[in-house]
Amino acid sequence: MNPAPSIVFFTTASGAGYGLLFWLGALRALGWAAGAQPSFGAAAVLLALALITAGLLSSLAHLGNPQRAWRALSQWRSSWLSREGVAAVLTYPPALLLLLALWFGWPVAAALAGLLSAAGAAATVYCTAMIYASLKTVRQWRHPLVVPGYYAMAAFSGATLLAALAAAWGLRGSVLAPAALAVLGGVAALALKAAYWRAVDAGLPGPTAESATSLGAIGRVRPLDPPHTQQNYLLREMGFRVARKHAARLRAVALSAGFAAPAALALLAMAGAPAAPLLALGALLALGGVLVERWLMFAEATHTVTLYYR
Repeated sequence: MNPAPSIVFFTTASGAGYGLLFWLGALRALGWAAGAQPSFGAAAVLLALALITAGLLSSLAHLGNPQRAWRALSQWRSSWLSREGVAAVLTYPPALLLLLALWFGWPVAAALAGLLSAAGAAATVYCTAMIYASLKTVRQWRHPLVVPGYYAMAAFSGATLLAALAAAWGLRGSVLAPAALAVLGGVAALALKAAYWRAVDAGLPGPTAESATSLGAIGRVRPLDPPHTQQNYLLREMGFRVARKHAARLRAVALSAGFAAPAALALLAMAGAPAAPLLALGALLALGGVLVERWLMFAEATHTVTLYYR
């Protein structure tokens, strides 16, 4: 599949934003002290909303008619894309209430808004993951580890951002919780992606012309004429190929520099090393690692329709 920059940025930025919003809302509801600090709490919510909004706006660039994007919300009964849009819209009100509650010091409202924001963030990430996991025509996406992987990426990148923000605000005593979450998130992301890539590489072969047309019982299937004689939308969007050796290098970069390194930096910060620079670097590396992983998620996917262009 073509790794369109708008979609790669969308899944990276919005995932990090929802992860940050989830951890801030959940930890505040559990009584995390740093969440009660007005300027820190407001800055964290604003950063989360900025990432979410930038990602959602970026996704519109992939549409043929962005001005009609609102129509996508009408098919929520059957479309995961529509459900994602509805969940994203419904997450804004509690997130804005959380922003006001943290800024003005309303503890009960902050706890309630935090729980609702966390629930909305989790629901939106799930819907985003299901857009891809529900597609039977893409073998690499129709996999049980796709949804957990989306959750792991969002939770990991969000935790690294929250830890970096807490350290930047000088909230030394409150860095431990998000830093620990960043360590756990990094380990989970690394383990899930390594298992996913192993499973995809060793999995059953993809569809063939015989299985795609259900004519295999008759004999070998081959097209008499090509579907098109020149470049077209299907070839641009679904005929992308990444070389195996390049994919292997990018996988190694994502696992080592993107997941393992931020987790190690968070561990060092928890052990007493200067937290602000270590966690800031960790957050940048985590976002870079997720960006590479998201690119590979699309670049390595193969759609059944490409069988007709061979």
